[in-house]
Amino acid sequence: MAASSAARQFFITKPPEVCSQDSMTKDILEGLRHKQKYIPSKYFYDSVGSELFEQICELPEYYQTRTELKLLSEHATQIVRGFGHGNLVELGSGSNRKIRILLDAIEPSSLSALYYMPVDICSAAIAKSSAELRQLFPLLNVEPLVADFTRSLNVVKGNSPKLILFFGSTIGNFNQDETSSFIKNVANRMNPCDRLLVGLDMVKPVHILEAAYNDSLGLTARFNKNILRAINREMGANFQLDIFEHCSYFNEQHEQIEMHLRATKDTLVLLSGIGASIMIRSGETIRTEICRKFRRSGAEDMFDQAGMRIDRWYTDPKGWFSIVEVVLA
Repeated sequence: MAASSAARQFFITKPPEVCSQDSMTKDILEGLRHKQKYIPSKYFYDSVGSELFEQICELPEYYQTRTELKLLSEHATQIVRGFGHGNLVELGSGSNRKIRILLDAIEPSSLSALYYMPVDICSAAIAKSSAELRQLFPLLNVEPLVADFTRSLNVVKGNSPKLILFFGSTIGNFNQDETSSFIKNVANRMNPCDRLLVGLDMVKPVHILEAAYNDSLGLTARFNKNILRAINREMGANFQLDIFEHCSYFNEQHEQIEMHLRATKDTLVLLSGIGASIMIRSGETIRTEICRKFRRSGAEDMFDQAGMRIDRWYTDPKGWFSIVEVVLA
């Protein structure tokens, strides 16, 4: 059991910071008082939002998930090469569809020497995903962590070999400064033998990008509005969902999709849980998400500036989506 004991060192750290009420209050007030009002996209993922997102991933317009899954299926053996013991940590794990592909490519006899830690803000999603994995891979050690991974990078530390997974182009939800800070923080916790696997959604024709965030069934609009329902529940707010409309478009200057909720009339939003109020004027928007799109040269520069380098690059024939394997330079 030496390998398992070594792997377990990875998880013996101080308890990570879970997304607390205080941090949520700070995030929401700061965002709604900003000139361009915004709500951090991590608050999409309550149980309803997580379920809606899984439905979005099945839509024909939403190419990202199926393309990434295909890339993982085609290259799984190469990705997990030599990874017979250690720690798999998946940031923003959501469902377990992607990790299952990699686990299927690992020698079954090695699973007892592996520890898998999915890190996600939604307790319901992570509990369901972990229970399914324990049934499918009974030898695998599964230790879920309900946390905001942007505030809990202490989990990415320890001396055992680590494969850190950051799928779905979630990195695109950070602006450039946040991305730089995040990657540097990950790099500072990695050892020379560790690897980071990152999904990147690439720049492509605008009509393809915009269709993925304005689906014909309206699921993305429901997903977008659900963030207001979550704020109502958690902060005693009184957002009226029916006076906000979903809008999503590609910002060509910044090469990013932006999702907004636009008010169709003036509204005073009360946040009774903290004794605050916010006036939102007709036509004003709350930005709920950015989804930056990448070019190869920009991605290489992004990791280079953090003291890392791209060791392997996997992409589909159209170049729509990429998975990059990153190591310390």
